[in-house]
Amino acid sequence: PAYPGLARKMNLAGTVKIEAVVLPNGSVKSTQTLGGHPLLVQAAVDAVDKCKWEAAPHETKEVVIFNFHPE
Repeated sequence: PAYPGLARKMNLAGTVKIEAVVLPNGSVKSTQTLGGHPLLVQAAVDAVDKCKWEAAPHETKEVVIFNFHPE
């Protein structure tokens, strides 16, 4: 995900945990934030929304964890 500018300026590091409901066609139906710093959450949600999973016979729930570290 893109590192948020304000978080970079603050030298903010952290982990964001997102649960995604994935449709059988592999696209994301919805997301729910399970934890993380508010300045980092939107970047993680945006990244998950762009993800594409393999097709499956039914809807699934996937947990995605992003680790943000300023460079």
